[in-house]
Amino acid sequence: MDKIINKKLAERIKALRDELDLSQDELAKRLGVSRPKISQMENNEVRITAEELVALSNIFNVSVEGLLDFNKAPKVILEKGKEEKQEESIRINVPQKNVKKFKEVLLYILNKVGAKPNVGETVLYKFLYFIDFDFYEKYEEQLIGATYIKNHHGPTPVEFKEIVGEMIKNKEIMIVNKEFFKYPQRKYYPLRKPDLSVLGAHEQEIIDNVLHNLSDMNAKEISDYSHNDVPWLTTEDGQPIGYESVFYRTRPYSVREYEGEDI
Repeated sequence: MDKIINKKLAERIKALRDELDLSQDELAKRLGVSRPKISQMENNEVRITAEELVALSNIFNVSVEGLLDFNKAPKVILEKGKEEKQEESIRINVPQKNVKKFKEVLLYILNKVGAKPNVGETVLYKFLYFIDFDFYEKYEEQLIGATYIKNHHGPTPVEFKEIVGEMIKNKEIMIVNKEFFKYPQRKYYPLRKPDLSVLGAHEQEIIDNVLHNLSDMNAKEISDYSHNDVPWLTTEDGQPIGYESVFYRTRPYSVREYEGEDI
C-alpha cells in the first residue's frame, strides 16, 4: 500500500509542477533540494519526508491533505452550449454566461490591482471569494457563483485553473512565476481590458469595495482574514463552502444591514 501511495504522490507532484509551469530546477530551488532529488520524487525513487510534504503544499498552494488526497479533485466542465445535467457530485458544470462573467471580473481585478507586488494567485482566490459572497449576502443573487473549497489556505475557487487556462490560450492573460519576500508567487497580468458591459454598476461597486478593503493584504494576511468568516468556519475541510451561510456573518465581514441590528 505504501508503494502505491508513493507512486500516486509522485505522479501528483509532477502534475502540479507542470500545472505551475515550473521546471525541475525551479522546484528544486524553491524546495531547497537538488534537481536530481526532484526527479527521484517524481519517479517514486525516494521517500518524501513530512517536512518536504509541508513545503510542497506551500509551493503548490494546496493543503497537505489535498496533496495526499488523489480522488477528491473535482472535474470542471466549461459548457460550450446549453446547460448539462450534473451527473456526479465531483462534476462541476460551468455555463458559458458564468465563464464570461468570471473572465471579465478577473480582468477587472487584474487591471485595477494586478500590478501590486502582493497580488498573486492566493490573494486573487480570496478577492473572488469575498466578491462572490459579499454580493450574495447583499443582493441574494449570484455574481460569478463560483464553487469554493475550504482548505488551509482559505477558500479556493475550483473553476479558476480551467477558466484561466482558456484565457491563456486566448491570449487574454499571461502568467509569471516570481518570488515575494522569498516565497514563490504566481502572478497574472491582463492582456486586454474587461468588457464592462458584462458588469452592472452594483456589481462593480462590490468588486471595488473588496479591492479597496483587501488589496494591500499579502497572501498570509488575507488567508488568515478569510479563516474568520462564518462561511469558511462552518464548512468541513475539503468541502464546498455554502453561500447561504453568509446570512449569519459577524462584523466586520457582513456587508448588509439587517432589520433590528444595532448600528
